[in-house]
Amino acid sequence: MTGARMDTLARLRGRIARLEAGDGAHDLRRVALGHDAADAVLQGGLATGALHEVFAETCRQAAAATGFLCGLAARVAARRPLIWIRQDFAEREMGALSMSGLAELGLDPRRIVIVRAPDLDHALRTAADALACDALSGVMLEVWGETQKLDLVASRKLTLAAQESGVTALMLRIAATPEPSTAETRWIVRTAPSLPSAPWMAWGAPRLDAELIRNRHGQTGRWIMEWTPDACRFNEPAADPQLVAAAPAHRSHQAQPRRRSA
Repeated sequence: MTGARMDTLARLRGRIARLEAGDGAHDLRRVALGHDAADAVLQGGLATGALHEVFAETCRQAAAATGFLCGLAARVAARRPLIWIRQDFAEREMGALSMSGLAELGLDPRRIVIVRAPDLDHALRTAADALACDALSGVMLEVWGETQKLDLVASRKLTLAAQESGVTALMLRIAATPEPSTAETRWIVRTAPSLPSAPWMAWGAPRLDAELIRNRHGQTGRWIMEWTPDACRFNEPAADPQLVAAAPAHRSHQAQPRRRSA
């Protein structure tokens, strides 16, 4: 083995050792989600320039997990483009992404580039290449089913690429079981009842049951989160979802009786 290759190998081993030891954890830039309890556990918000995993336990929970992933992407976007990498069969089985649906969630479809990969190997290579481009805000990788190709080595490559460029990696795992990885956070997302915000509405803001099962530098937790598309942020659901009318400021809260004219 040549001296140059030995030096490269030593640098990579040093970076991996620092990554596994958690060095520089507090140097990560964080973006608040908007949910106070979750942000407190995350020490200020979601770390950018890191790998985050979002799991849907079954295909029935895929919509909830995808919506949560879109919310995370919207929080880190900062008006820069996003790349969404999907495998070909995902579009054949589940259909194409709805641009109007993404817009309703608060994501600008004009800033999203969708890449279809023929298999997982191509998807992983595309994700690593995309993470090296610091003009992006995030790379979203969608993976369906169980696979042995997303091991510690693969997650290290994605994490190191994200740290090098500062681009956030968001991995969506559908119908898969969490395995050891170098992800900064790991979430399991389920559906939650969405209550109407007014009597004349059939439904209200999207609500998710988000469970943080891995946090490299803090505690874990589980919360009901409500996504507000207009503000592009997660909130704690209000105790009373019904609208409350405020008393007019120009008169007292009790109406005075009217005098009858003679």
